[in-house]
Amino acid sequence: MSEDGQGRVAIVTGAAGTMGMAAAKRLAADNYKVALLDIAADRLSAVAKDLKGSLAIAGDISQPEKVNAAVGEVESKLGPASVLVNNAGILSNNKSAETTPEEWRRVIGVNLDAAFYLARAVLPGMKQRRYGRIVNVCSLAMKTGGLTAGTAYTTSKSAIGGLTFSLAREVAPFGVTVNGIAPAYVKTPMVSEQLTEAQRQALLAQIPVGRFCEPEEFAHCVAFLVSPMSGFITGEILDINGGLHFD
Repeated sequence: MSEDGQGRVAIVTGAAGTMGMAAAKRLAADNYKVALLDIAADRLSAVAKDLKGSLAIAGDISQPEKVNAAVGEVESKLGPASVLVNNAGILSNNKSAETTPEEWRRVIGVNLDAAFYLARAVLPGMKQRRYGRIVNVCSLAMKTGGLTAGTAYTTSKSAIGGLTFSLAREVAPFGVTVNGIAPAYVKTPMVSEQLTEAQRQALLAQIPVGRFCEPEEFAHCVAFLVSPMSGFITGEILDINGGLHFD
């Protein structure tokens, strides 16, 4: 087991999903005390059972008052958060004409608003302690305009990139880093269930490494960016796309 975490507290959102679960397991293996946040209570409870010492908090993190309550619970039961992984997200493949105002607000609320509210809740403590790591999960869609993703999703992930840059500039003098990860087509239900077989095969033909990303590869990148040795990296968007897009 790695000692990188040194018993620090890490909050992972979307922890009941494939990517969030992988990140949470990796951070627990690296000796972090992990707080698991997700709206899916049953699945979240199952994940928590596999991670001894973790804390599961179910709720809608697109609402600021619920975010503040969740962070307060984390602090009272585990301690102040040194790491925040803003991974929660929902996919929409609808383009502009098919995107309703309700869908727009729902996607922006979960994918963008929640990340902002959580960062705002944990940053004062991180700044005071002069140490912190925030990782925002962006997407290849922010750089391509969305190969298969819809307008609301693509816009929300582009905005997460802007949030990453803004926060990184703001808090760097306090020993806090803020970085993003832009994955493309990780093996999750978004790929296996929300894309057709024809879409999957067309994508695989475009990915130079010839496969989709494993959740554990994503988790490895999270672990790298939150480690104490990554303190000189901030405002970076780390691409994980198998060579699908270069910039």
